[in-house]
Amino acid sequence: MNRRNLSRLLLLVVMVAAITAAFTFRQDLNPAALQSGVDDFGALAPLVFIALFAAATVLFLPGSVFALAGGALFGPLLGTAFNLSGATIGAIIAFFAARYLASDWVAERTGGKLRLLIDGVETEGWRFVAFTRLVPLFPFNLLNYALGLTRINPLAYGLATVIAMIPGAIAYTYLGYAGREAIAGSEGAIQKGLLALGLLAAALFLPRLIKRLRKGVAI
Repeated sequence: MNRRNLSRLLLLVVMVAAITAAFTFRQDLNPAALQSGVDDFGALAPLVFIALFAAATVLFLPGSVFALAGGALFGPLLGTAFNLSGATIGAIIAFFAARYLASDWVAERTGGKLRLLIDGVETEGWRFVAFTRLVPLFPFNLLNYALGLTRINPLAYGLATVIAMIPGAIAYTYLGYAGREAIAGSEGAIQKGLLALGLLAAALFLPRLIKRLRKGVAI
């Protein structure tokens, strides 16, 4: 076994072990516990939060938990920025991990939905990436790895990813912020909660709208 294949094998073993460990503690992960743990880091809390969100994305942990915690911890504006940063960094790490580990193997064996994904990327590039982010043909965390197996340019992948995530990030961040305000009993909590639900409904409806438009208009 040459050095490159050995390094791939070691990386694969480490990632499988980390993902397995993450799933073991998955049931203990919730926004309140995450908020409490991150808040203890004081001025370093934003950096710790972004790093944890990125790691969670790589390890197939639910991003919604982190998005809600980000809104509760940092408010709607900074929370959205930190949520997008963590999710994007994690998506890029997963992308390059998949490209390093399995791109040669995929070049020889493709089929099913993966073949559809590869064909779509080769035909439409970043537009297909944005579409699959908004319309969940694949779960978000799995899609990060799957797109690493295609030949899309990393810069196009990163830009399409962060832009397509903005609507959902705003909605979930504000929902977390509104939840914190409601628990604290602050003035206007009801209005903030209604706005949060409206943003969430809009984010959930957007994929359906885009899917309909895509059927009638060639992108």
